[in-house]
Amino acid sequence: MNRGPVLGRRAFLKASAAAGGGLALAVTVPMGASAMASGGPAELNAFITINPDNTITIIGKNPEIGQGIKTMLPMLIAEELDADWDQVSIQQGDTDAAKYGPQLAGGSFATPMNWFPMRQTGAAGRQMLLAAAALRWGVDTSELTTEPSVVVHAASGRRATYGELAGEAATVPVPELAGVPLKDAADFRIIGTPIGGIDSPKIVRGEPIFGVDTQLPGMVYAAYERAPVFGSKLISADTEAAKAEPGVIDAFTVAGNGNPTELVDGVAVIASNWWLANKARAKLNVQWDNGDWTNHNSAKYDADARELMANATAAEVFNEKGDVDAAFANAAQVVDAEYHYPFLAHVPMEPMNCTALMHEDGTMEMWAPSQTPQGGQGAVAGYLGLTPDKVKVHITRMGGGFGRRLNNDYMVQVAAIAKQMPGTPVQLIWSREDDVRTDFYRPSGWHRLRAALDENGKLAGIQDHFVTWDIGGGAFNPAVMPANEFPAPYLDHVRYGMTKMPTAVPMGALRAPTSNAIAFTFQSFLDEVAHAAGKDLPTLMLEIVEGAEAEPDTMGFTGPTPGFNPQRLRNVTNKVMEMSGWGQPVAEGHALGYGYYFSHQGYFAEVVEVSLNERKQIQVHNVWAAGDVGSHIINPYGALNQVEGSIIDGLGQAMQLAVEIEGGAVKQSNFHNYRLPRMPMTPQIHVEWVKSDYSPTGLGEPALPPVIPALTNALFALTGTRIRDLPIDTSKFA
Repeated sequence: MNRGPVLGRRAFLKASAAAGGGLALAVTVPMGASAMASGGPAELNAFITINPDNTITIIGKNPEIGQGIKTMLPMLIAEELDADWDQVSIQQGDTDAAKYGPQLAGGSFATPMNWFPMRQTGAAGRQMLLAAAALRWGVDTSELTTEPSVVVHAASGRRATYGELAGEAATVPVPELAGVPLKDAADFRIIGTPIGGIDSPKIVRGEPIFGVDTQLPGMVYAAYERAPVFGSKLISADTEAAKAEPGVIDAFTVAGNGNPTELVDGVAVIASNWWLANKARAKLNVQWDNGDWTNHNSAKYDADARELMANATAAEVFNEKGDVDAAFANAAQVVDAEYHYPFLAHVPMEPMNCTALMHEDGTMEMWAPSQTPQGGQGAVAGYLGLTPDKVKVHITRMGGGFGRRLNNDYMVQVAAIAKQMPGTPVQLIWSREDDVRTDFYRPSGWHRLRAALDENGKLAGIQDHFVTWDIGGGAFNPAVMPANEFPAPYLDHVRYGMTKMPTAVPMGALRAPTSNAIAFTFQSFLDEVAHAAGKDLPTLMLEIVEGAEAEPDTMGFTGPTPGFNPQRLRNVTNKVMEMSGWGQPVAEGHALGYGYYFSHQGYFAEVVEVSLNERKQIQVHNVWAAGDVGSHIINPYGALNQVEGSIIDGLGQAMQLAVEIEGGAVKQSNFHNYRLPRMPMTPQIHVEWVKSDYSPTGLGEPALPPVIPALTNALFALTGTRIRDLPIDTSKFA
């Protein structure tokens, strides 16, 4: 078994903090001595506390948004600790970069970043327990073994529970990590076992665990009025009528800090409960300077983008190789098509909220449902003029995130409000309308794609003129595509170009960012190319990578995490064709479509089976998904949930979701006009895993992108109508 990089103790502590481990393994002798004397809990390291009754508390360091990480990371620790899982409880860690390293939920990073560090944490704890038993019994550690939460000396028949040894174990030196053995996969008891979410019983019982459940003595509630038109500035606000409303405590203006990802101009209304605060917003008289942004709307964006796409010479080329013009001039056949996808909102079930308490000593304490609590801590500290250690952030569970909570504007908003009310806890809650209309949206985009086929029907060259958004130099821009977007690395003649348009619409990362749009565009277009060449898409995909080798690792994760590997594409494609009966007859009035994508280090090929009912509505009957995310599925239960959720999300995006801009503002407001997928839309989902000899990666995102082109390609196979715009317009099937 590959045990990953070998590090010395100092190097490990430094590197693991940088890579997401943050393993504060150094424990002082007095802590252990105190535990021994008092008979109380003993902390073996920052993540593991063992109680005298042999129960174990493990810290879940990363934020939980429903992706199962609060259960999964402690599973890794417990496995190598050789703990009795039935005796393990999990506690959410507070925000603490020094102790835990990076704490984030996004990008499917948690698994590859923590596969080795969390296991090494547990293994180090086990070695400390073995050392304590060896000292107690006067034997060498080589004579000792462990059973779940028990150290055993087989030669003498002696046994001691972890609880009996923990106080002594906390006093022994932390072992050199280079010498800490990890289990062989054949010995795993916990990794690979389906385990339900650790919070599921609490959720079923309705216990308060989400950010919006936070209750503090003397707490007041805040609502926040922002400009409906993006890019607007506050001119004035008359708050007197709002202050006169029942239950209202105060209302005041808040100036933005110049960073729209943190704090925009607004008016805060404070009341004894949130309903009264939000109701009083209607009494505010606010004047906004909207500039010329009211002239912006989706129809204008679309017309402008299509005009720009027609002028290929205006594109800023960001990837070009070979002689593209010659390849197209000499082509036996050219395929030319335009694709478009809309803005999308995140709309997690729990709207944005945060609770803040500005203490009298000037420090801030927060209860935050954030995917990036350390980022929020830094943003709040910067706004308040504090150092991050003066902002204590408790991480709460989130009712979904999907990338929305990577931005911490709601944290800075409530900090700005609480700053005006020292000593009083303030809970800010957004309405659903706030959540829909003031999001950081998945960018819309337009692509004009052209493919050159040679006389043998081989794909000889490809061009893409991508019209996207200019959001300012140096800022994170989710409205981009990779320069090496498939199939560019495997063709001799490539030209990818980009033209940008101005907008004030805020944009951010939505589950499988970039990939959720680019997969639809390129996999749908390649299906067009395949049909033009008299092939199906799986055949074309395998033909493109024929003879190709793996690309080098570019992600820098701990352990052997590779770049794109064509063989893994082949493996999942062949598996999903087998699962779905690809190429075999299907039921009358039904059709199959294939889609593939490599994203977040995961490989997924998917096949969708569709039909149309008598009203020409789309019926998705089955989705088959074959995934390769490495050597182990750490928690099969959580993994299946992630794939199923990704597929349902993707189908919903394709079939009915779009955010429209009218007069510089979002037209949609709630679930009645931004319709998430409902239960009757859910197909039968069949998932199989293709194992490979690489470290595991995350599953929050890679299963989503391919289902969208699989659906659109199936609809073409069924109707002969190409879907080049999302969401799908079913009137085309009439």
